[in-house]
Amino acid sequence: MINPAMIFKIKSSWERFTASHPKFPKFLQAAAANDVMREGTILEINITTPEGRELSTNLKLTTDDLQLIDDIKNMTR
Repeated sequence: MINPAMIFKIKSSWERFTASHPKFPKFLQAAAANDVMREGTILEINITTPEGRELSTNLKLTTDDLQLIDDIKNMTR
């Protein structure tokens, strides 16, 4: 069962995150608007710590992944 209080907490956290990082939601919107998020698309994530340590991974989007993305988008409307 979904906890409504947690939804409001996540919404508040997301608003603070987007205020601190305004380019990120714009990037997500551009990805959605330009039809790049489809089955077979590869997402790559890179992390660099302040000390210079690097971590990287990637994944190929599946139909199930796209359904999860749609569910999350619909949850925020």
